[in-house]
Amino acid sequence: MRTSSIFVVPAAAALAVAGLLAASPAQASGHGVAWNRACAVDLTPGHAYCNALHVTSIAEHVNAQGVTPNATPSGYAPADLLSAYNLLANGGAGQTVAIVDAYNDPNAAADMAVYRTQFGLPACTVASGCFKQVNQTGGSKLPRSSSSWSGEISLDLDMVSAIAPNAKIVLVEANTASMTDLGTAVNEGAKLGATEISNSYGGSESSADTGYDSTYFNHPGIAITVSSGDSGYGVQYPAASPNVTAVGGTALTKASNSRGWSESVWNTSATEGAGSGCSAYEPKPTWQTDSGCSHRTVADVSAVADPATGVAVYQTYGGSGWTVYGGTSVAAPLIAGVYADAGAHSTTIPAANLYSHTSSLNDVTTGATATCTPAYLCTAEVGYDGPTGWGTPNGLTAFTG
Repeated sequence: MRTSSIFVVPAAAALAVAGLLAASPAQASGHGVAWNRACAVDLTPGHAYCNALHVTSIAEHVNAQGVTPNATPSGYAPADLLSAYNLLANGGAGQTVAIVDAYNDPNAAADMAVYRTQFGLPACTVASGCFKQVNQTGGSKLPRSSSSWSGEISLDLDMVSAIAPNAKIVLVEANTASMTDLGTAVNEGAKLGATEISNSYGGSESSADTGYDSTYFNHPGIAITVSSGDSGYGVQYPAASPNVTAVGGTALTKASNSRGWSESVWNTSATEGAGSGCSAYEPKPTWQTDSGCSHRTVADVSAVADPATGVAVYQTYGGSGWTVYGGTSVAAPLIAGVYADAGAHSTTIPAANLYSHTSSLNDVTTGATATCTPAYLCTAEVGYDGPTGWGTPNGLTAFTG
């Protein structure tokens, strides 16, 4: 895993603002770290795309072990993440985390088994009843396979495994990346008994979003986590829903301080970094009190997302084995795992509990994704800010209902 911070700059021009576009690769100047978006950007209203960033090359000297991708694990391992966020091992017992993604990963169970074996985590299999893989209505006929979304699926499964290895996992695969299909999959996750539901995707806001809130994301007592997006300042849906925990992103590096780690706002360029801002359509929840946005503000909480400080993932469908991922698609399932470690959620909307226990989070106070007004919507500050919310996990107190 990397133990030093890396400055990254874009390798190509910014994304266009409409249509289906593949992302230009980004690269860490002078360090040989490059990555691209696992899923093409789709800004059509009512559509979504995954927020996973796939690291495609890593110079040997970036890795503490001197290893290369697809050989042995690079990137942060479960022990690193537990250390960074003050979490105990073996969490998640008695909880069920639903992971909602589009399309099918035919190697999902096998790849997750390799990850868990590599890091000494307990097995989680279909045979034991720990793992279930279903379509958006709970059936066994799975959608068409997608090598792009399979990277997202592998990332999600591995992050929940890392943080909450004793939780049961239900992978619910939507037929397409439309909000109606993904929302149907969220409902199915709740129907199947999920206590947490992780969503590592997003799309453009629209006037239809408030309808989606009541139709698909109205599940009181279930911790629904959603990545805030990888395009820097600006709001995605469903992260903007008042019914979910919107999860922003940080760069996470080892440090000589008492915590042993430091974090700053993840920002690669003007078009890549932790999503944040003021929703154009969603009402402000009663538990959110920042004064510079009269609507829903994104985000609530955050975790590692910078691909230059990314996490180890095992992927063979659309991948070649061990690789590294970043993006707020890392942060959303990680936070879902933290909620699973915390146990039952007595709060109707679990995100509200974060706002009552802000001192139990690691406040992120450095970094920015843009210049905006008011500044806290895109710049880290003491206390609440858009890119990182109230901060990152420091134990379970802020996540315990």
